[in-house]
Amino acid sequence: MPSRSFFQYVVITAKGLAMGAADVVPGVSGGTIAFIAGIYEELIETIHKLDLGFFKIWKKEGFIASWNTYNLSFLLALFSGVFISILSLAKTITWLLAEHPILVWSFFFGLVVASILYVGRQIKIWNTKVIIALLLAAAIAYAITLAKPIGDIESIWFLFLAGFIAIIAMILPGVSGAFILLLLGAYTSIIGTLSQLGDGVTKLDSGIFFSAFGKLLVFAAGAIVGLKSFSRVLNYMFKNFKNITLAVLTGFMIGALNKIWPWKEVLQFRTNHNGEQVPFLEKSILPIQFDGDPKVLLAIVFMVVGFLTIFIMERFAASKKES
Repeated sequence: MPSRSFFQYVVITAKGLAMGAADVVPGVSGGTIAFIAGIYEELIETIHKLDLGFFKIWKKEGFIASWNTYNLSFLLALFSGVFISILSLAKTITWLLAEHPILVWSFFFGLVVASILYVGRQIKIWNTKVIIALLLAAAIAYAITLAKPIGDIESIWFLFLAGFIAIIAMILPGVSGAFILLLLGAYTSIIGTLSQLGDGVTKLDSGIFFSAFGKLLVFAAGAIVGLKSFSRVLNYMFKNFKNITLAVLTGFMIGALNKIWPWKEVLQFRTNHNGEQVPFLEKSILPIQFDGDPKVLLAIVFMVVGFLTIFIMERFAASKKES
């Protein structure tokens, strides 16, 4: 595994912050950020190699040797950023989506369009299999965006299952773990629990903190099992069928564009953890069909900013590789 300086680990934590911010938003994938940031394959391979051999090396060569062998400094730096970002941005993202939905979705629409171009360019050979894989993935992702979410379920087994499924989506470029949670009906519960955890810390209320922490532990346990299970599949696919895998990821992002189209007509509302009515089921419409101010010019500006964000990240990552 690569040897890194303290500053390089700080950069990895910053990338984790970006991944966490993306994962909070339904329709945007932290996996896309990891791919653009140039750490995706290392992330998958590191998770894939985690096993009980850690303790054997610890016993024979010491804890530091075992820690370095399994590249755990990388995972600690990255997931510290992810966790801090999710915990701190949960309320902010929820508020922005409620107060400025067109501008927020416009930004992420531009971001994902740029991501599609970036990931698609990594495909070295275009053939019938690759094209079919891309089209099938796009169709599946588009169908998911049209699916009607189910109701909230907060039982222990369901939180575990939600963590298992959502983490798989979170590490797939183009597939939003937050949106999968929304489809499962667990998004409100998880975002509410994260907000409660933050309230428990700021208000020094141990009852609120431990209640929220217990639920998150169950969710995290499901996520860890899902991450470890699916990383094996992803690692194998990247090593043996990289072009097809990239085509599938590109297709997922293309299909997901419907979910993050800025102009929506609300077909049904849901009640969030604060008791507020928020959009539950929506369909994409043209700006001229939007009921209210479509903010077309501002939306275009935010799309461009989102697009340039990925473009700049790509250029920065490329320059780091060259140096």
